[in-house]
Amino acid sequence: MQVTETLNSGLKREIKITVPAGDMEAKLMARLNDARDKVRINGFRPGKVPVQHLRKMYGKSFMAEVVNEILNDSTRSIISGRGEKAAMQPEVIMTEDEKEAEKILAGGADFEFRLNYEVIPAIEIKDFSDIKVTRQVYDVPGSEVEDQVKRVAESARSYEPKDGKAAEGDRVTIDYVGKIGGEAFAGGAGTDQPLVLGSKEFIPGFEDQLIGTKAGDEKLVTVTFPENYQAAHLAGKEATFDVTVKEVAKPGELEVTDETAKNLGLESLERLREIVRGQIENQFGSMTRQKVKRQLLDQLDAAYSFEAPSKLVEAEFNNIWAQVNRDLEAASRTFADEETTEEEARAEYMRLAERRVRLGLVLAEIGEKAGVTVSDEELQRGLFEQVRRFPANQQQEAFEFYRNNPEAINSLRAPMFEEKVVDYLLGQISVNDVKVSKEELMADDEEAETATKAKPAKKASSKKAEAKASEAKAGEAAGEAEEPKKKAAPKKKAAKDAE
Repeated sequence: MQVTETLNSGLKREIKITVPAGDMEAKLMARLNDARDKVRINGFRPGKVPVQHLRKMYGKSFMAEVVNEILNDSTRSIISGRGEKAAMQPEVIMTEDEKEAEKILAGGADFEFRLNYEVIPAIEIKDFSDIKVTRQVYDVPGSEVEDQVKRVAESARSYEPKDGKAAEGDRVTIDYVGKIGGEAFAGGAGTDQPLVLGSKEFIPGFEDQLIGTKAGDEKLVTVTFPENYQAAHLAGKEATFDVTVKEVAKPGELEVTDETAKNLGLESLERLREIVRGQIENQFGSMTRQKVKRQLLDQLDAAYSFEAPSKLVEAEFNNIWAQVNRDLEAASRTFADEETTEEEARAEYMRLAERRVRLGLVLAEIGEKAGVTVSDEELQRGLFEQVRRFPANQQQEAFEFYRNNPEAINSLRAPMFEEKVVDYLLGQISVNDVKVSKEELMADDEEAETATKAKPAKKASSKKAEAKASEAKAGEAAGEAEEPKKKAAPKKKAAKDAE
């Protein structure tokens, strides 16, 4: 086998490989001799089939197997032997001339092919001692835990049907159909929906208009969806809801006792408090971590400047750009509405893609040198956590999808690996803990939330868009599971209580 480098420009490489016809013939004969003892052909005793007869029958198919074997084995070994890492699967270029291909399969010509690929650049890991981050810490007070426990206990409060008009605090059971411009919209209908008036579970104005209704009433409710509504195509739009009140019920006394906790499936009130505190601390802990991570990755981005493989950047950009256009379409908006142009948006998101790829490569190199790995047990836990995000009747199907798709499994492994590398770095750098109020911790939360969505950033908000690039991904694969979509009904939010 002869290997010749035909291109070495920046990160781009092209390698020409020539396998002499004699070597191809030897590999073919080895296969034919092996098959001679295994095939059963009428008219011949086992092991007595002439090789030339086998060649006439199976020669081309066996030689095709030889070609595939060479392509699979040589691609890995050649690139590894050169001390290189390919950024993506190399492009294999073979002859398109049918006569030439027939000669190769017949063993009458050398097998020549080329490998086109980009290499991952060599990254020299720098000292971490100059990296300093501030970690904002919010100590959850007991009063906040108690307030949340009371809200959780509300779900166990008993209600009794009552005659007469609904008042604030009463629970109504309703059917509703939402319309915009007189036309019903997808996900805007519900049946036997319980709603506690004053709970602010539905969008502003909805519950207020049901105060004073009674069982059997039909009510036309007119509301305007909030500008930041989770369903972008409904945000800011006026809608009407045809509501039928099926029942009005008054609340029983709210009790927060061990019995309340048992009604929620827990052994005691103290256990309920523990769970609630844990959930609150996890929520604010996630905010703290994201802020620390952005600081860390911003400094890594400033410290490392190198050419990123164009194919990786292109793939990352295509993912971002597809999401940008989906968001625009869902919101019925244009680039002009976002105070930008398609050309400017493309340039901006290309920069973001480049930054993501660079940071991903830096994290991967740091993790490899530090011996960071994701164990099978950790991956299994991550898989179960991902599958739990699906409705119960879809979880088995989701589990089978991941189990049968290596690329989907890799899409879970990559972010887990990244988080472990971040943990490793936080143990190496200077971290200054600062206690803050809840308001201080949440001050930039809206901006961070905006920045995690790939949508055209207005010119005055380009920094928000850049924040997304801080959340580098060590690698992604198609097929990542999505969270089940929430109904585009009048609900304002999906409250998550103690589990």
